[in-house]
Amino acid sequence: MIGVMGAGAFGTALAIALAKTGQSVLLWCRSPDQATRMAKTRCNEAYLPSAAFPDGLQVTQDFPTVCRTQALLVAIPLQNMRSAVSQIGLTKTPLVACSKGIELSSGLGPTGVLRDVLPGSTTAILTGPSFAADIALGRPTALTLACSDGDIGETLQAMLTTPTLRLYRTTDTIGAEMGGALKNVMAIACGAVIGAGLGDSARAATMTRGFAEMQRIGAFFGARTDTLAGLSGLGDLALTCTSDLSRNYQLGLSLGRGAPFDTSITVEGAATAQAMSKIAREKSLDLPITTTVARLVEGSTTVGDAIEDLMTRPLKEE
Repeated sequence: MIGVMGAGAFGTALAIALAKTGQSVLLWCRSPDQATRMAKTRCNEAYLPSAAFPDGLQVTQDFPTVCRTQALLVAIPLQNMRSAVSQIGLTKTPLVACSKGIELSSGLGPTGVLRDVLPGSTTAILTGPSFAADIALGRPTALTLACSDGDIGETLQAMLTTPTLRLYRTTDTIGAEMGGALKNVMAIACGAVIGAGLGDSARAATMTRGFAEMQRIGAFFGARTDTLAGLSGLGDLALTCTSDLSRNYQLGLSLGRGAPFDTSITVEGAATAQAMSKIAREKSLDLPITTTVARLVEGSTTVGDAIEDLMTRPLKEE
């Protein structure tokens, strides 16, 4: 049996995909009202109304039972993960983070937060180019599963792979986390470029220089280059910087257009940009795009001023 903590779009989509294979899946929902509705309608009307629940998927509020499954997928937005997992307690169940970003308060990624709250726990991260609806509807998707323990990573890979969800395994959790977090920052930047009417050529330049920046950050933290060039880095960057379905890209579009954005929507790239910008100052890292996005989401610069600052930087070799 597999447990999924968090009944948002991504957690629900993973639960549906896994249950379609015939496995028993417990989907834990924090809200009693939402749990009751999902159990009655056999779908998540709030996030994925067109994806029916397979027979093997059960919605529960029995938290202790979810934590005693063979693997627990933690599909909680990163900035809320610390408080959510603090109730798990000591567990031998492998914890698979299914969120992206850098925690504002600590500068840690998802597996870092899990280990900080639950020392000694076995942690992994599932990340890569994916939209919840694609996974739930059975559209072919490939993701990266990163676990520092190779044997456990291999077990999790076999357990979580489905006919339509293909997982590639790595032990480089740092690279997988960095790729998943930083591509959201670059998606905000690309959205701002398009929103401001600067064109596809400017977006391509932003993506390319953004990827160079991701590699620079990754190298500083010890990530492997091949991880950042894989699904969790370059693959996810390509998806989120070009699709209107990306929340981070949509935030960038709003910033570029000077239009309001729904603050109830989780946009991990905003917090990640602020957290990484702080790290850049402390470690003397040159991260112009990340720093610019942080200033944009904080409201301390405009898109026009940001573009001028980036275009008038000293000339250099690529």
